Amino acid sequence: MVTGIREFLRAESASGILLILAALVAMILANSPFLDLYRALLDLPIHLRIGAFEIAKPALLWINDGLMAVFFFLIGLELKREFIEGELSDARKIALPALGAIGGMAMPALIYLLVNRGDPAAVSGWAIPAATDIAFALGILALLGDRVPTQLKIFLVSLAIFDDIGAIIIIAFFYTADLSLNALATALACVLVLAFLNWRGVMRTSLYLAVGLVMWASVLKSGIHATLAGVVLALFIPIAEDPANGISPLRHLEHDLHASVSLLILPLFAFVNAGVPLQGMSAEQILGPVPVGIALGLVLGKQLGVFGLCWIGIRLGIARLPQNVNWLQLYGVAILCGVGFTMSLFIGSLAFEGADSPYLHQDRIGILGGSLVSALLGYFWLRRALRSPSG
Repeated sequence: MVTGIREFLRAESASGILLILAALVAMILANSPFLDLYRALLDLPIHLRIGAFEIAKPALLWINDGLMAVFFFLIGLELKREFIEGELSDARKIALPALGAIGGMAMPALIYLLVNRGDPAAVSGWAIPAATDIAFALGILALLGDRVPTQLKIFLVSLAIFDDIGAIIIIAFFYTADLSLNALATALACVLVLAFLNWRGVMRTSLYLAVGLVMWASVLKSGIHATLAGVVLALFIPIAEDPANGISPLRHLEHDLHASVSLLILPLFAFVNAGVPLQGMSAEQILGPVPVGIALGLVLGKQLGVFGLCWIGIRLGIARLPQNVNWLQLYGVAILCGVGFTMSLFIGSLAFEGADSPYLHQDRIGILGGSLVSALLGYFWLRRALRSPSG
């Protein structure tokens, strides 16, 4: 178990560093003479047609709807494993990160709504600052070296898992377009097939993935966001070991996918979504209610919500402070939770979808600014807190 946690932390830390580099390259290209080339790459049309069935999308949406479904599939695998045999299988250990995640989603959303009240178009972005980017946050922790207690990292990972559950629920219920009943019926039929395969104890992952691919295409056409198909598919992958070879299909897939998702898919997603052309943007747009609400939600809302509800839970005896972790260090991690980068960009693309949105790119200003401030504040706070033997 400890070895698995260390491998996970190393991969996530490396991913966080690549995310930073990918975002920087995107910002440089978007504000350079290569802007047209950058946009042409994002708008590159890619068509897939099989008979009468056709998917035609630009490269940007193939990444956001296609490759990110693989990311959500990995999240689903990790969620299932953690709840069955991991850190979240112990009810005594899940109270604190669960409370932190609830506070860390509610407070940023509340701050955003207060800043943007009265504007129905802007209010749809309320969930943008509610997300935490685990890879980015762990990348910051990696810069602090071995001084960071393992229990503090596990707390952050566990909190981010609950945060992901919240994000999945939000996307499913609040960012779903008009439904196509025929496509939805096909997707539900795929779910029944997956349930049957799991019930019969089928261990061949190729069968699950084949059905999952059909389900993804159906969900894409149904109006529900296609990435949710990845989570649903993951829930049916068997975690038990195959009697024929002693290998768990779930753990095998999780191990194989982790490096490609962390080191390729997420940096690629950051590259195509983080490029914000600042030329032509007025101060009113940069400092408008949407970017300010997102930035305040990430910087203030996250730390107040995460630390506040954790503090209340510990004081009431509902939860307990992790071993070898003090209050200063816990507060430092609460600040780092304000790094919302990947999931915030993803929810922002759903909330303000379309070139005609008046807030196109404004949300990214708030996300990048709030995440950067949270990363710097969290780093320097923890750098000092890790020198302190007590909180």
